[in-house]
Order: sequence, then structure tokens, then C-alpha cells
Amino acid sequence: MLAELLTTQPKKPSKLVGEAFAPSNIALIKYWGKRDLILNLPITNSLSISLGEKGARTRISLNSANQNTVLLNGHLIAHDSAFYKRLSDFLDSIKPDPQQFYNVETTMNLPVAAGLASSACGFAALVKAFADLYNWDIPEPILSILCRMGSGSACRSLWQGFVEWHAGERADGLDSFAAPLPYTMPDLAIGLCILSSAEKPISSREAMRRTVETSTLYESWPKQVMFDLAEIKQALENQDFHNMGCIAERNALAMHATMLATAPAVCYFLPETVAIMHKIWKLRAEGLSVFFTEDAGPNIKILARQTDIQFINQQIESIDWV
Repeated sequence: MLAELLTTQPKKPSKLVGEAFAPSNIALIKYWGKRDLILNLPITNSLSISLGEKGARTRISLNSANQNTVLLNGHLIAHDSAFYKRLSDFLDSIKPDPQQFYNVETTMNLPVAAGLASSACGFAALVKAFADLYNWDIPEPILSILCRMGSGSACRSLWQGFVEWHAGERADGLDSFAAPLPYTMPDLAIGLCILSSAEKPISSREAMRRTVETSTLYESWPKQVMFDLAEIKQALENQDFHNMGCIAERNALAMHATMLATAPAVCYFLPETVAIMHKIWKLRAEGLSVFFTEDAGPNIKILARQTDIQFINQQIESIDWV
């Protein structure tokens, strides 16, 4: 399928180095569960917000050797690692000439594999840099599909702001791509509580598969997403920060509930994760409009108003605001 999408594009690089940046994104309405594991086709739509300057910058150039070289934050990735194989397999699927190999250098300013969408911004930056190297003229939906093939949520990391990923219905995935939304929320502040930078013990891919196959609660998840998606779009349309936060927090907790109900259970919470949840619930009970969301990892993302940042910093330590 990917080859067919790219047949009309240039086969030779137009410059020595392709370069691009892609922001990380956090889902306010989560992507959790695939209808096709190979094509990364989701069961439901999802909706995200980008993290501005937090993300990945990638440079890619031809390598005269008959293998790819991958550097992540200045460290050479071993050829026998799962990460190297995943990236190389993806490059093999999109490169115009099977005899071409690449030097890939990626720098990220957020922890890797810790539930902060490092794969999303990493694969989105790789696709954008690759397109820059070859001077591809490709519509954004096709670029989004290419990103999705590398990592599902990467399809949402092509843009800043709010983005919706359409699940689609086609078996070939050509109607499953993301697109930017017209909403803005100028007073929204996102705070990252990095509780652990360690690689999570269960990958998102494995946790997702396990949840879909064994969770006794998963049957209700698509209905929850459909309801939450309609509600949060209305909140964004109305510039209703409080409602938006309520819905995003509810959706995140529902996703984690489906994981806790798997066999064996998947739990990304650390004691510190739960402690911050309780601090946020306490602040809200005292009248402050502040919320959280959490992806597949222990790190909490705080959703607050810009005017409340200083006060929240006095209540919760070490928040990185974006």
C-alpha cells in the first residue's frame, strides 16, 4: 500500500540532508485499541493537543554503507535492538530504492518510551525529514498515513494545536488519518509531571493488544470514546475550559480502568502518580479548575489555566509547563 502511495514521487534525494521537527502530542480523548495490528488502524477516533516545542528533530541523509545508522540523542542505536529493527523496517517500506540506506539523527527534548508520545513525534519527524530529503509533494492526509504506519499516534504529530485522528472503516487504512481542528484555547496551560524517565516495563503496543484481547471492560470503551469525543468538541467550540478538563480526565481514567481489568493486569501508576491525582482532586474540591490526563506510562499531564500556573507550582513540585 505504501509503495502505491509514493510511486509518483521523486526517487532521488533533492538535497544532501532532510530535516524536520515534529511536536509530541497528548491525547485528550485516547487512542487505545487496534482493529489492525500491522497497519496500526484504531478501533476509535481520538483527539489530541500538541506540546509546542517539546518533540523530536530529525536529520536524514544517504549512507554509502549497505545498512542504516541511527543516532538518538547522540547515542548510536545497536543494530540488534528492537528500536533499530522497527525504524529500519519502516524505512525499508517507504524508501524509493531498495539499495539506498540512511543516516538518521534524532534529538528529543523529552523522555523516551515513558508515556510522553516519544514514538509519535519521532516517527512524524522522520517522515517529514524523509519528505524534505526527497522533496515529496504529498497531501497531508497521505503524510499522516505514513506517520501512522510507523507509530499510530504519530499521525497526530504533524501539526500544532488540536488534532483529530479519524479511525476510518477501510481495510487498507486509506481513510484512517489525522487532521487539524479549528479550535483554540489560548488560556490552556499543559504541565508535565515527569515522575519517571525510565522505559516502561510494558510497551504501549503490548498493553493495547492485551487490553483488547482480555479486558472485561473493553466492550464499553468505544461507546465511552464516542460520547467523550462529541462532548469535548462541544467544550472546545464553547471555549469551556472546565468541561474540557473534566472530559479529558474522565476519558484517561476510563482507559486505565480497561487496562487494570486485563489478564494479567496492566498498571502504569506509581505511588507518586496517585499522589498527584489526589492533590489535583483536592485543589479542584477547593474551587480551582485544574485537571489531569495520563497516557500509557506513570507521568501525569496537568491541564490548567495560564493564570493558575504560579499557584499550582506552590502545591505540586517540579512541573514542566509547555
